[in-house]
Amino acid sequence: MSAPPPPDDTLPDDGLEGLFASLNHASGIVAAVSGGPDSMALMHLLARWRATAERPSVLVATIDHGLRPEAADEAAFVVREAAALGLPHRILAWSGDKPSAGIQEAAREARYRLLVGHAREEGASHLVTAHTLDDQAETVMMRLSRGSGLSGLAGMRPETDRQGIRHARPLLDWPKARLLDLCHGQGWPFVVDPSNANEDYARVRWRKLMPFLAEEGLTAERLARLAERAALADEALDLKAQEALTRTEPVLSERGLSFRGVVFAEEPFEIALRVLEQALAQAGLDLENSRLNRLESCTLRLREAVRAGEALRLTVAGALVRLDHSGQVSMAQEPPRRRGR
Repeated sequence: MSAPPPPDDTLPDDGLEGLFASLNHASGIVAAVSGGPDSMALMHLLARWRATAERPSVLVATIDHGLRPEAADEAAFVVREAAALGLPHRILAWSGDKPSAGIQEAAREARYRLLVGHAREEGASHLVTAHTLDDQAETVMMRLSRGSGLSGLAGMRPETDRQGIRHARPLLDWPKARLLDLCHGQGWPFVVDPSNANEDYARVRWRKLMPFLAEEGLTAERLARLAERAALADEALDLKAQEALTRTEPVLSERGLSFRGVVFAEEPFEIALRVLEQALAQAGLDLENSRLNRLESCTLRLREAVRAGEALRLTVAGALVRLDHSGQVSMAQEPPRRRGR
């Protein structure tokens, strides 16, 4: 956990050094800036950080989702503010048809696809976003309401990998109010997105509930602390699962991955579940949209079959998983299904 921000509306240079320490060795940084107070504060802090020493290049990017008529003007506002700081800027447009349902999730996927693609084009190794402590708390509550497992309750990580681009969230310990005060105190202009008050969106509804939860002691700080503890436990369990999978002597070939299935019978269920996830990842399968209950069901079936000495064939996460009578597991990309006449 990083140190909390200072209590006033200034941040000394040594504070900036610690805040952005993980970015010092980046080949380039793409900063996602929407124009709101959080991301505008991030942009100004990055500009100040760059001015204190020889730093990696910072490229500002704004996504125009094409969902609101004001979006183009907001992007133009960010262009002007970035130029005043001497930072290059690019507007990335989400073009094409938009879904009628699940628009926020689709917009999120499009946003990161565009940002990661832009980082690759520019040779940047890092993507930086202005997610805050409040965002983390809302994320934890949303995932809790969906019945998420431990990995989900760990919330957003300070740094994650996105298809080879390092996604950093340096403001994850900062409350939104702190950044808003910083913008007011420093005279940094920002725009207000009206969709942030639209209760059609789940995150907005949770945001309105947070003050009532805080009255019962479930503050954003405590929810963020829960996420940190869950992340530590999640990391430890992943490590144990990795060790367990290694003991199965996995073999990766053009035909897929094979390993000894006794791990499903001998290990605690949570470790066995993570072994399945890690094996699927090693086999090159995409787990991003795999549902936890489906993975749990497959783990349970493998566990029961191994203990009974039975063969089994099932599909999960786009993979065909086979267990033979000797207890050997193999998994590979599921072949295309043939349509009936």
